[in-house]
Amino acid sequence: MEVAGVLSALFALVGISVIVLVVLGMVRAARAVGAKAEDLTLKTKAYTNLGPQGRIATTRLRLRGALEGTRDALNAAASQDAQVGESMALFRRLSEHAAELDGQLRVLEREPDAARVDAKLSELRRRAERIMHAAEELRWAVQDRQHRFSEDELGRLTDECTQEADALRHWDRPGQAEADATTGQAATATGARGPAGQGPKRLNAARWPTADEMIGFVDRIRRPSGEANSR
Repeated sequence: MEVAGVLSALFALVGISVIVLVVLGMVRAARAVGAKAEDLTLKTKAYTNLGPQGRIATTRLRLRGALEGTRDALNAAASQDAQVGESMALFRRLSEHAAELDGQLRVLEREPDAARVDAKLSELRRRAERIMHAAEELRWAVQDRQHRFSEDELGRLTDECTQEADALRHWDRPGQAEADATTGQAATATGARGPAGQGPKRLNAARWPTADEMIGFVDRIRRPSGEANSR
């Protein structure tokens, strides 16, 4: 019974976890769809309304674009550079100010008093410019940092490729030089000895007499001097 109760609790926990994940996914998807729809609405107002409503929509679009571009740049760099973590913390704080400003601009869109809209919009647009400038500074700094790291890595890689190419152009195989040296020494020794069993060659220009020449020389020595003269 205790085992069955534990298994039931585990199954219930797994089921609740799955339901929570599904709900969170649906919420994120709904937020993404809502953000896309709101962006489309703002673009329509910015392009079709030349009055305060159009200026408010343009300010909100520019603010969202600056933050989204910086968020993407930081997220891409954070996986490769740990130092970007501090920049991410600053960006989160900046995003909070941007969200507060966007809420104030949204409220101003529904303000019926045109004079108040004009007066308040100038102040809100200055705040938006400061936020966008700060976001752009972070984004450009991250881009420059990645570019510098890429250049350094490319420089090291090209140097390694050059060294490898030089090594490949060395035509002698490993141990070839030693083998050539050994072969040369053996050839020199063989030339000095001459053919096997014949001993060393004479180094002068004279040659050894042949067998016939040696026999004739011996015969001439053995014959009497008169016989040699009669001949």
